[in-house]
Amino acid sequence: MGTLCPARHTGRRLAHSAHRRRRPAAGEQQILSVYLENRREGDSAFDRAKSAYVSAAYRYGDRERGKRLLEKGAAAPLASAARFFASQLAICDLPRMIELDVPWWNRKAALAVDRFLSARSEARVFEFGSGSSTVWLARRAAHVYSAEPHADWAEALERELAPYGNTDLLVRRLERGGGPFALSIAEAGGQFDLIVIDGRERAACFTQAIPFLKPDGLVLFDDSFRRRYRPAIEAAPLVETRYFGPAFAKPYPDHTSILRRKA
Repeated sequence: MGTLCPARHTGRRLAHSAHRRRRPAAGEQQILSVYLENRREGDSAFDRAKSAYVSAAYRYGDRERGKRLLEKGAAAPLASAARFFASQLAICDLPRMIELDVPWWNRKAALAVDRFLSARSEARVFEFGSGSSTVWLARRAAHVYSAEPHADWAEALERELAPYGNTDLLVRRLERGGGPFALSIAEAGGQFDLIVIDGRERAACFTQAIPFLKPDGLVLFDDSFRRRYRPAIEAAPLVETRYFGPAFAKPYPDHTSILRRKA
């Protein structure tokens, strides 16, 4: 599943195939319920519309036609239309996103990262904010560190990551301005080929992360269009490429940026 590098990922692909299973109903319902409760806290038309879409996609994916669409997408290449359209039934559904092997990013940005990692057999990755992307990265990188502020979420995710044996989940307290969560990249130590900014307090995490980026490395910054992130991005000594358009597991276009050091 996905455009993986055969020389590096044969063992991981087999582990992935062996790990595939029918999703546990209780677990998937819990993930969906948490998301819907969070969205209900908002009272905007967007919140209500998104919650309705999530519920409808969840139900359709459990019907026979939806199951066939998901199976077809899982068997297709990452860059294919089949994978993209199947991912629209996986919004906020961690088990389905893992099954489809997609991160929750802009599609073109994800494909750029996939190509980047396929050319690096010993890639080290640091990620702020764990989720389906953690599994996606574990299938492509030599080692992944992922910082996560919620212990219960990290515990559930560890079960999904166990077959790969190349990840460290760092559960660290989140504070305003980042705190131990943002500082966790220094704790991991060394420099990284790829740093993913996709959790809370993103501006603080981004600022802390820059010294740990390899000279030829990349930073992926998700939802980079948000006004509160722009000052940190524009002040950084990095060159930004902004991607806007279709995103995996989102029914609307979205922004993701990839940044690299200036030549």
